Amino acid sequence: MARSTVEIVKVWRHRPVVHSVTDARPSLSEDIGRREKRYLIQMSIRTICLILAVAVPVPWPIRLLFIAGAVFLPYVAVIGANERGKDLPAPADTTVPNQNEIPRHRREIVS
Repeated sequence: MARSTVEIVKVWRHRPVVHSVTDARPSLSEDIGRREKRYLIQMSIRTICLILAVAVPVPWPIRLLFIAGAVFLPYVAVIGANERGKDLPAPADTTVPNQNEIPRHRREIVS
């Protein structure tokens, strides 16, 4: 006995969603490591700008660029270090009715 198309669609809609490992976001330790590395690179550039502004005899417009880098790079570095996973791809939609899982908005660890 053949099933109708409507019955097949109903069965298909009630199938459980299968998640793939490739859908998973990077771990928290990987994310923190990536942000720490980026922060250290930016602060190294800031240190180089500070040394160049003081030690190298260059014209004032160039010296002002070095000083601006030494002043504004810490702000940019801290903002970038505190962005948690902003440049990572968004996770696949995994919402399923009657799901026995902690809601997404409650997954953050705060101090």
